[in-house]
Amino acid sequence: MTKRLAWLALPFAALATPAVAQQQDTQLWTQINTNVPIDDGLRITLEQIARFSDRQDGLYQTEFGALLGVRAAKGVELGFGYRKVGAHNGNTGADEDRIRQQVVATFGPVTTRFRIDERINPRGAEIGFRIRPLVRYNYKIGTHGYALFVSHESFYLPNATSWGQRRGYERMRNIVGVLVPIGKQMVADVGYLNQYRPGRDGARGQMDHALTLQLTINLRDLSLPHLHD
Repeated sequence: MTKRLAWLALPFAALATPAVAQQQDTQLWTQINTNVPIDDGLRITLEQIARFSDRQDGLYQTEFGALLGVRAAKGVELGFGYRKVGAHNGNTGADEDRIRQQVVATFGPVTTRFRIDERINPRGAEIGFRIRPLVRYNYKIGTHGYALFVSHESFYLPNATSWGQRRGYERMRNIVGVLVPIGKQMVADVGYLNQYRPGRDGARGQMDHALTLQLTINLRDLSLPHLHD
């Protein structure tokens, strides 16, 4: 187990980047997911996200959306969804519409997600594409549903747009935390999230340190993998 955790923790090496080389921010990320079963192997997840930042004067981003999940095989789910993203306070970005497709696969304690986003921005006609692979390792503690987890997600942008998206590797997100069951139908993920965006064209990089709180509500005792957005 120790070797596996050490291997998965390698992306966290970004934490060692000297503070003088980047801007720093302290944040709070909150998310509520409600999984609603429609039929055997078919569900809808309703999502609400709010993110707060010291540098951006409080609430800076909200996201509201829905995701249709279709079980393709044992341990494999296809997802198709939409999100409305809002910018607030010090966030200078525009409100966006986002369409996404993803594949989630679970292999014992390891869950992977491969997601593609299409960003529709009112400041330009081009669609911005994002490729987002994620891997998460869960280590169960006892028999009551508690677990420790680590996860890594990378963002790669395959195209540039006139409204501000730039091609290339854009950011990474690393999380370490604990999964806490709340009754039979709710689970809370509590963790530390580190997000790093490398600087480009002479600009300083950006590192965000966030407390992340995610509540997942599973109606009708659904058993689903836990992933952060």
